[in-house]
Amino acid sequence: MKNFVNILTDGRKLQGATNSLSVQNLKTVVNKLDRIIENRIQKEQKEQKAAQAKLDKIAEIKKQIKSAGLNIEDLQLLSDPVKKSGGVGKKRAIKYSIKNADGELIKWTGIGRMPKVFAHAIESGKSLDDFKI
Repeated sequence: MKNFVNILTDGRKLQGATNSLSVQNLKTVVNKLDRIIENRIQKEQKEQKAAQAKLDKIAEIKKQIKSAGLNIEDLQLLSDPVKKSGGVGKKRAIKYSIKNADGELIKWTGIGRMPKVFAHAIESGKSLDDFKI
């Protein structure tokens, strides 16, 4: 892609790269480039209109805030996020524990896939409440 841009933007390299093209092929390329340019212009105009509409809306809201006797700081009080319980990085409490055949203590929070040791014990007639901590 970088090589293509270098050829396209350098007059001599572009001349050399297009030597084998017919005049009709060159006119087709020009037409395609004109369409690309026109599309880019329309896209940029849309983006500018959207940005201006956003600025107009912000100005309108600021005017409403001022006429209501409020200021931006009043609104920032509303945008403070509510702290979630738990949080990222906190480990869940262990709810169940059982010893496996090797005597190793297996712990489980009760969330996610049930460890096989617990599943085998329940199949053999025990209740999950028997392993509650």
